[in-house]
Amino acid sequence: MKISELMNSPPVVVASGTSAREAAVRMDVNGVGAVLVADDGALRGIVTDRDLAVRVIAHGRDPERTAVREVMSAPVTTLDVNEGIDAAYRRFRRAAIRRLPVLDGSRLVGVLSLDDVLMDLFQRMADLLGPVAWSVLREPPAGVGCGYD
Repeated sequence: MKISELMNSPPVVVASGTSAREAAVRMDVNGVGAVLVADDGALRGIVTDRDLAVRVIAHGRDPERTAVREVMSAPVTTLDVNEGIDAAYRRFRRAAIRRLPVLDGSRLVGVLSLDDVLMDLFQRMADLLGPVAWSVLREPPAGVGCGYD
């Protein structure tokens, strides 16, 4: 399976001079937990909701006056849009992160989150176990109706 089948696209992107408050607003409006930071199309970093809580709020910084470049994580571990899901698993595990920006060459095209991968895995398990579950449900559990209950 290719990354492009699971990623969220287009990514939510802000410029490095964007305020932490505006980044939080963009996360809220778009229902995401992170924004990519890019200038002139070049990926510079990533800011997560946790970054805002820990690096801005917890330190008493003014979210209006703090630019995302001051609190972003950089450099960023990325994936190429043509890579397979195995590459994503390795990067998530090795880097201990939850989101991977997806690039097509140097162009940002999406974000793959650990949640996206888990949802795909859960769906595949449900698809696999569905027929097994139905066959079990058609037959009563052992001991039911056999004079022992």
